[in-house]
Amino acid sequence: MPVPLAPGARWSMDFVSDTFGASRKFRILAINDDCCRENLFLIADTSISGARVARELDTLVRLYGKPACIVSDNVLSREAAAGNGQQVSLRRLRSALIAF
Repeated sequence: MPVPLAPGARWSMDFVSDTFGASRKFRILAINDDCCRENLFLIADTSISGARVARELDTLVRLYGKPACIVSDNVLSREAAAGNGQQVSLRRLRSALIAF
């Protein structure tokens, strides 16, 4: 994967999850600009839907402009497949590029 040479060339999107002391889970969506390593967005909630991710990405595009691509680790695909009892190939575990 080529190194981004200018801000907005590539964003990274990742989910982090943890639990509160009472075993209640929460997630954090982090979106970063890979060139300047600036954190563009953090959102924490007990549930973050795909529609909400799309809405937040739309907001970021209005603020910073459209990136050339977004890199994601496909963690949602792994979790959905595991929840349905499906096997996930190693190819699907590699980073996915979402080109605009």
